[in-house]
Amino acid sequence: ALLALAACAPKTEEQKVMARAVPERADDFVFENNLIAGRIYGKALEGNPTAPGIDIWVKMPGKLVADEWYAAAQQDPNYYHHNHGDGKDCYKVAVSLGAGASVPVIDGQLAYPATNYRSYEIVKQTPDTVEFVLSYPEWKAGDVTVSLDKKISVYADSYFCKVEDSYSFSGADNLTVAAGVFRHPEQQTIEKEHTGADRYAIWEHASDQSIEPEDGMLGVAVYVPGCESVSVTEDGMHGLCSKSVKPGETFSYWFGSCWSKADIKTADDWFALVDSLK
Repeated sequence: ALLALAACAPKTEEQKVMARAVPERADDFVFENNLIAGRIYGKALEGNPTAPGIDIWVKMPGKLVADEWYAAAQQDPNYYHHNHGDGKDCYKVAVSLGAGASVPVIDGQLAYPATNYRSYEIVKQTPDTVEFVLSYPEWKAGDVTVSLDKKISVYADSYFCKVEDSYSFSGADNLTVAAGVFRHPEQQTIEKEHTGADRYAIWEHASDQSIEPEDGMLGVAVYVPGCESVSVTEDGMHGLCSKSVKPGETFSYWFGSCWSKADIKTADDWFALVDSLK
């Protein structure tokens, strides 16, 4: 009878997404689906670095790995910098936008927040979608006082996550905001020119080789519907998609990444996927 009951029990739907704060690892906030993973830096890491950048982790398609990697890192802090067959952390962020953060642009300069994210809320959680909001308290962007609530939606089976950034600001009627990709020119970065002028994508060697040698190629991109300009910063370190927003107006865009050791093997394949976004 027990066997019969078990056979009739409904099958639990497989969880393909996750997101959570990671107080056991310097207040990281981690997010993941069955194709990609990444993290955003929290309060305990401020100064090392203080940066809004999105740190992508490359992984093989299929299972969720972040909780396993963080647990193993309790014994070996460099665990996820090594490829144990399922992926690794090999993208260098430092003080940058990483793989798709956004910031105000003041007189051509990126105006980074003064802190890392300071609070979070998970607003939706299903087996296929997780949505969360990270909040950055007020900072000065030139003469403008700015704060940010960053909503990120992670979807199963997608290489891209949606961002809805709500910038509150005073001292200006509008604000130029840019979503960007941190480039590593020493890693033979290839960039793709896009006819739509509303996206920016790169393909380059893994950039964080501090723990072990590089492992494959990385694709990174941002797509900003309604983008007003696409540019590379004078120092060559960021590709940006910029537009002007008014107070209360949402700055919406997508960021994504891939790994040549997984399903997307070549630059042409990655750029074709980025070009298909609409």
